[in-house]
Amino acid sequence: MPAVLVLVLVLVAPVAEAATRMGIPGLPQRFRESNIAGDVQIYEVGPRDGLQSEREQVPTSVKVELIQRLAVAGLRAIEATSFVSPRWVPQLGDAEEVISALDMSGPVRYPVLVPNLKGLERAMDVGVREIAVFASATESFARNNLNTTVDGALEMFEPVIATAREHGILVRGYISMCFGDPWEGAVQLRQVVYVACRLVESGCTSLSLGDTIGTGTPGHVLALLDALKSGGVGADVLALHFHDTYGQALANVYAALGAGVREFDSSAGGLGGCPYAKSATGNLATEDLVWMLNGLGIETGVDLDLLIGTSVWMAERLHRPSPSRVVNALAGSECDV
Repeated sequence: MPAVLVLVLVLVAPVAEAATRMGIPGLPQRFRESNIAGDVQIYEVGPRDGLQSEREQVPTSVKVELIQRLAVAGLRAIEATSFVSPRWVPQLGDAEEVISALDMSGPVRYPVLVPNLKGLERAMDVGVREIAVFASATESFARNNLNTTVDGALEMFEPVIATAREHGILVRGYISMCFGDPWEGAVQLRQVVYVACRLVESGCTSLSLGDTIGTGTPGHVLALLDALKSGGVGADVLALHFHDTYGQALANVYAALGAGVREFDSSAGGLGGCPYAKSATGNLATEDLVWMLNGLGIETGVDLDLLIGTSVWMAERLHRPSPSRVVNALAGSECDV
């Protein structure tokens, strides 16, 4: 095990155990529900989606250590960075350096976001084995984020997806604004189904549905999943990416679990938002998601104690407290930076 990872294990305080000694439950009681079968894959987006809009440059060494700490905590899918032009997202201009510092041959997946063929080529040059492309369900977001139309973005990604698949690279398709748009308001289910079907037809191996501004509710989630199923896109290829703007993220996860979804995006410590949608607050915190899944008796492979310690460590480097409720409940004053 690399020396830095050994150091992580030694230095991270047993936060949950300390909380238990103070009378705070370190873990929830477990009650498995019969209609929710199977384990859950957590797709950690903190190092990419969580850090991309940070105004102050985060040192490459801190990004790498964050990713390594998350891996030690048991996360097995960690979106490491984006190969977008540094002119557009300066915070992620060190993508090659970050990937080159990681062990790409181990059991942990390190997918990256790519915007075009040039980004794909850069990613392939440093040995990336899994990528994601970023589409939109609405014209307004496509114009503001991608400087094109919904169809224009889908056409732009077709050669990227095809080239990646030819080289044995898995491709995830993000769809933003699936539940609401700050410019257009309500988003019709058929718009999301259309984009999802186009991405699957182009060769995407999985799809992540984004509640970019956090307006989704459980009934909306179930209606969208049902519409996708009717359109030929089943829960087995879907992940859900919730923002907690209105406090609905965990309720939405619970609804999706009952509908068969087994992959969820989250960000350690609740890092992140969306730089192109001002009403988008932070992502669902990984700690909050793990706490709920633990209570449902669902295995994630994540050590909550180590994960909380990692988020406290990162909050100190960003000079602000973590918004995660679980981090604050179990770490207490440690995260008041």
